[in-house]
Amino acid sequence: MSTKDEDTSGESKRRGGGGADDRGRSRHGTRTEEFAPSGEETGRRSHPRRVSAPRAMQNAADQLAILLGTAPESVSALKPTADGWEADVEVLELARVPDTTSVMATYRVILDPGGELMSYERRRRYARGQIDSRG
Repeated sequence: MSTKDEDTSGESKRRGGGGADDRGRSRHGTRTEEFAPSGEETGRRSHPRRVSAPRAMQNAADQLAILLGTAPESVSALKPTADGWEADVEVLELARVPDTTSVMATYRVILDPGGELMSYERRRRYARGQIDSRG
């Protein structure tokens, strides 16, 4: 026999006969999503699944664009880290004529494993036509 309770919206909801019992098990004995313990409850730290490299590149560019208010030109570097992803993103900071004299900037973007932006900083500024003298 099941019992009914009235919820605040006036609709009836059933307890007892069907879904999950008070231990979080369905009538089939499997653990239900609603009552599954979190990583904190089990003593394990849950880590989000790492996004793919193409998704990390897209997220770095998209999220930086939102913060800066301008679309990046490209992602020039991407590498996985222990804490997620690290990307270098090239941004046009000041358009000039001729285009080779426009001012560009490289931003370092740190993403968590799930692809969410954690931090960013401008690493350098340079003229678009400048050839990099590093290695």
